[in-house]
Amino acid sequence: MTARTLMIQGTGSDVGKSVIVAGLCRIAKRRGLKVVPFKPQNMSNNAAACRGGGEIGRAQALQALAAGVEPCVDHNPVLLKPETDRIAQVVVHGRAFRSMEAASFIDSRDALIEPVLESFNRLASDNDLVLVEGAGSPAEVNLRKRDIANMGFARRAGVPVCLLGDIERGGVIASIVGTREILDPGDAAMITGFIINKFRGDPALFDDGVAFVESRTGWPCYGVIPWLPVVARLPAEDAVAVVRSSAEPGRPVRVVAPMLSRMANFDDADPLRLEPSVDFEFVRPGSPIPRDADLVILFGTKSTIGDLRFLREQGWDHDVIAHARSGGRVLGICGGYQMLGRNVSDPDGVDGTAGQASGLGLLDVETLMTGDKTVRPVSGQCADSDIEFSGYEIHVGETSGPDCARPVLRINGSGEGARSPDGLVAGTYVHGLLAGDTYRSAFLAQFGRGASDIDYSAAVQQALDELADGLEDAVDVDSLLASAMPPGST
Repeated sequence: MTARTLMIQGTGSDVGKSVIVAGLCRIAKRRGLKVVPFKPQNMSNNAAACRGGGEIGRAQALQALAAGVEPCVDHNPVLLKPETDRIAQVVVHGRAFRSMEAASFIDSRDALIEPVLESFNRLASDNDLVLVEGAGSPAEVNLRKRDIANMGFARRAGVPVCLLGDIERGGVIASIVGTREILDPGDAAMITGFIINKFRGDPALFDDGVAFVESRTGWPCYGVIPWLPVVARLPAEDAVAVVRSSAEPGRPVRVVAPMLSRMANFDDADPLRLEPSVDFEFVRPGSPIPRDADLVILFGTKSTIGDLRFLREQGWDHDVIAHARSGGRVLGICGGYQMLGRNVSDPDGVDGTAGQASGLGLLDVETLMTGDKTVRPVSGQCADSDIEFSGYEIHVGETSGPDCARPVLRINGSGEGARSPDGLVAGTYVHGLLAGDTYRSAFLAQFGRGASDIDYSAAVQQALDELADGLEDAVDVDSLLASAMPPGST
């Protein structure tokens, strides 16, 4: 079997490529096609653990869910996880390779195209359709040499391209026409057409704009996609939702989370944001943590010591400590768990800059960063009940101390995580706990409120179906999928 292939590239970052690929995956699945997602190179600290080990971007895990397939490392063979403004951990085929500065990574991309093509060829040989997502923009001509994320990959693999523009941010006509103008003719020839995304109002009002772009580029328009509210109900990737969730009337459970500079896997909040009894809010840098919060969550981070420094710069350390001392609950997940302890030590700089830092001291534990990275799906039971859970771990570091004698969870009979003597402060390395309906219900019961009857997994599936419906209504999907070709045919 040789799959047909199609790549969605964007005029810039955050134009909706990940969501559109997920919607197209669901459409193709509903049409009976064996479809898989593929992103050659992703940059995100939001990662998903694959069965058997290995990590990929969470966007590709969502796309795999939309396609009805198990996420695997071939769906995202190169993942960059920023540690500082200039340094990122490079993950290849799901395994941490090394941390590199941006210039060194750019120079090394020739070596990375081979694992990218290995993964792509495996997927193309065993499926009907491979939907590829680009990264950033093909218009970044300064990065074209050795590119493996956009036209460099498309040309090398022979994959046709649809260009996606975001009208919400303004300048969409200039961004599409400008992309056509500055692309190498061979790169421009790979593009079969374009889509306008996030249009508010009557699409007919943009007919003249579409005609102008078509005349200037020679590319047909496959459709104008309206603003789709359902997107807000899908798991987050990189764009943190700063709007507050809508809680039901009455006293909701107030949950807040500071927006750390290297925050990772913050989609752990998504199930809470859907709960009618929960008022969830991300706290922006420069703003204090609300004093009326019931629960403060410290999410994961790609650099625990770096984000401890950032947390203190915002004054959030005092807010969190005061919250806990006044009887408020605190939950730390992964790097947030490490921050709650007495000390974090990273002598070899495996999680960022080498060094050590004092934690918040709310848990009597300490963390030593080690070179071994844990990436695995996990399941077990809540430590003080028989409630079962499933989730995943992605972390470096080993945490130990007296409070580990009061674990949060049990995995294969062994304790995991730690709790303070009064039980109000807890930390765990397990992501995805709150996506479990039974576990989430018990968790919210601590605040005197039971969870609603939301089936989170079903809610995500429904959102994907509604996304696919929206794309079917707005896009000439038949023509778009007809532009997909076997690798090397273009």
